[in-house]
Amino acid sequence: MTEGFMGPPWQDDWTTAAEADREALPDHARDLVLTARAELVTAPDPYFRGIDTDRDLPSGMSVEPVQSTRPGGLHVCYFDHGRGWLRYEFTRRETDPQIVIDQCFWQ
Repeated sequence: MTEGFMGPPWQDDWTTAAEADREALPDHARDLVLTARAELVTAPDPYFRGIDTDRDLPSGMSVEPVQSTRPGGLHVCYFDHGRGWLRYEFTRRETDPQIVIDQCFWQ
């Protein structure tokens, strides 16, 4: 049944607001965002489910669900030791699975 299922790298799509926020960041912060995005699109499971599944992320990055009661819903990928984050949702489907990033923030 999963024979046709696509794996990483996943497609990613940015909402207009998230893309505008990313483009407004200074260059070094934009590089951090692109590093975080690269980790998400290449992860076997972009929700990093399970114990210590995000231990292989670079230093200063972590992932957690927005609501602990919805482990398959919105997630936040923190980067730069919590100074920034990407809020996203992963849509798993056989054709064209993708990560939709709806918020990009860095301070």
